[in-house]
Amino acid sequence: MKTTFPAVLLLGLLAGCQPAAEPAAETVAAPAVADPAPAPADSLAAPPEGSAMPSHPRLIVDTLDHGPFDLAQQRGQWVVVNFWATWCKPCLKEIPDLTAFDAAREDVLVIGLAYEEIEAADMRAFLEKHPAGYPIALLDVYDPPADFDTPRGLPMTYLVDPQGKVAKKYLGPITSQELAADIAAIDGEA
Repeated sequence: MKTTFPAVLLLGLLAGCQPAAEPAAETVAAPAVADPAPAPADSLAAPPEGSAMPSHPRLIVDTLDHGPFDLAQQRGQWVVVNFWATWCKPCLKEIPDLTAFDAAREDVLVIGLAYEEIEAADMRAFLEKHPAGYPIALLDVYDPPADFDTPRGLPMTYLVDPQGKVAKKYLGPITSQELAADIAAIDGEA
């Protein structure tokens, strides 16, 4: 009995030396690939105050076939920044809808940011089978654009207003109808 007490005391002291629990991360945990069901409208807010993401993010990337893309040069129109991957089924479902939205609206530009390790030739071959009518840029997953949050799930889409400010952030699939409704609502507030 005498040897048990010191052992229990030692274990108790060692347990107290454990590092403090990490502060809770965001309250919403995102799956690796988002559900095909759209997120509720109330979760589609601009980045929270205190977020590391600036309200007017910079984005300069080289696209596969449309040359350099600079978000700052797109002032005056809405920009849909869509993080996606070839293996993401909800992402693939968005491509034709985003292509049609980009073509139908002169005040909207869509850019696809391929968030995966893929060679340019392989992406071009993929796009032959799944054509996107908007610029596509290949991202380095180890060095993603610094001014955007690293995707915690795909697809992840940002709606950037004509002044270059992030108006909405969507985790999960988004439709052109939802984007159009959000643009109309934000324009109505202005």
